[in-house]
Amino acid sequence: MTGPKLARLRWWQIEQVLPIEDDLFGAERWSAGMFWNELASGHHYLVAMDEAGRVGGYAGLAVTGPDESWVQNIAVRRDLHRRGIGRALLVALLDEAARRGIGQVMLEVAVDNAPAQRLYGRYGFEPVGIRRGYYQPSNTDALVMLRAAVTGPDESWVQNIAVRRD
Repeated sequence: MTGPKLARLRWWQIEQVLPIEDDLFGAERWSAGMFWNELASGHHYLVAMDEAGRVGGYAGLAVTGPDESWVQNIAVRRDLHRRGIGRALLVALLDEAARRGIGQVMLEVAVDNAPAQRLYGRYGFEPVGIRRGYYQPSNTDALVMLRAAVTGPDESWVQNIAVRRD
């Protein structure tokens, strides 16, 4: 199995990201302006391209301090689920944090999103707290997860993507 083609998210791809965002997150979706702001702020955003050259998924990493970063989002088009795209995007974000020498990576995930929590757990994220009512308008709680001490890119992650199928 070859991995998905990952590239930096460019402004003209935001229009392809929005339908994925709407489908997966509904009323809690990000707007085009929010993505524009992420890019303008210099955050590290990637897209995964499908065989037809369309955006099949996306992910973002925000560096918030000299030793802290946050996974902003990871999303994959429904028709491409369970193909390792989310995993590849996560690994690429972790490698970017390591490349920048960031010591910890954090994220928020809906408390009812067990598949995402399992994925994050496989890559060393551990629960560290709850943000009550974080996702609006559903008032869903967010589980805060932390992955500490990233020291450098780990190529074995890439190999695991090709071998592991859940």
